[in-house]
Amino acid sequence: MNISLSATGNAENVARATTNASGASPVLLTLIVALIVCAGIIWLQIFLSRKDNKWLGLILPAISLFLSLIAVFGIAALSVTTSSGVTIVEGSGKVIQEAVHENVTQNARGISSLALAVVSVFLLYNIPTIVLLGIYFGCREKLRQRKALGKMQALDLE
Repeated sequence: MNISLSATGNAENVARATTNASGASPVLLTLIVALIVCAGIIWLQIFLSRKDNKWLGLILPAISLFLSLIAVFGIAALSVTTSSGVTIVEGSGKVIQEAVHENVTQNARGISSLALAVVSVFLLYNIPTIVLLGIYFGCREKLRQRKALGKMQALDLE
């Protein structure tokens, strides 16, 4: 896309610069795609939770929990230890000097801020897990009520 604005650029040029060929802004398209993906995940969770096998409905919450643990361990690993290496090589390829510097965060402020970051990332990343588990338990409760109602109706017919 070729954008040229003069010093006295007008609103039409600015509007044209923020839209793509279809006329919608990239942010709007991204939002629509994200909403479609979220709706698909919720539909899949409801579908799996309504199955007779109770373990199928726990697949998506387990994946979400696993991804949150990866994020937490990633933050903890990157925050605690950082290292940098320097290698000096001659023109012939012979290593003259190699040094690795490792910095470990050990002060109280670093550990408390790391703990705060880990807890906040864990809670933030587990919001989808909580939503998926809520859907799971809601669907399982409805299934349990339907089965109990079916048993009562069967007993009434006898």
